Amino acid sequence: MALLLIIDILGTIAFAVSGALTAMRKRLDPFGIAIIAFVTAVGGGTLRDLLIKAEITWMRDMTFVYVIFGAVVLAIIFRKKLQYVRRSLFLFDTIGIALYTIVGVEKGIAAGFHPIICVALGTMSACFGGVIRDILCAEIPIIFRKNIYATACIVGGIAYFLLEKTPMTDDFVVVIAGSLVILIRILAVSFNWSLPNFYPEGDNKQKLS
Repeated sequence: MALLLIIDILGTIAFAVSGALTAMRKRLDPFGIAIIAFVTAVGGGTLRDLLIKAEITWMRDMTFVYVIFGAVVLAIIFRKKLQYVRRSLFLFDTIGIALYTIVGVEKGIAAGFHPIICVALGTMSACFGGVIRDILCAEIPIIFRKNIYATACIVGGIAYFLLEKTPMTDDFVVVIAGSLVILIRILAVSFNWSLPNFYPEGDNKQKLS
């Protein structure tokens, strides 16, 4: 349980920084940066907890609110150190989806759900905060584009259950499944992997009149 809490906090930090970086790239004021960071960090987990009728963690444990606030302050202070904002955003976002995938899967297991539902909860936990972030920042959410994003979370969630059938300890299962999400995301970006787009024939030639 302690490991799950640590992963949850680390995921919160990663997503809070990811939201703050996106907001700063959009030149929002400090209040806007804090709001985007907050919804990015708690959006997916809140939806997950509402669906499984669990206690919404950040509303009962102020640790998460303090962690988000601290992450925002540090992101603002060290913004000049983050010379490659795109690279930094990608890094924190990738770490965030990996950690939140595991948290979502484990919370689904604790609630007694079928493995498929647990994987769905993990993917939702990982992706929904980013969806809210991108919508509020007037961008098409990554999950709705060709990028390998939710797919990496699904693979990581499936790997979690497959590894659980091996003699590995739970800690190793968590590390390997989370690392797999990160590896797939990095490889997808490095080698430009993407899911196919299906457009009606001739759509790319049409122009608005």
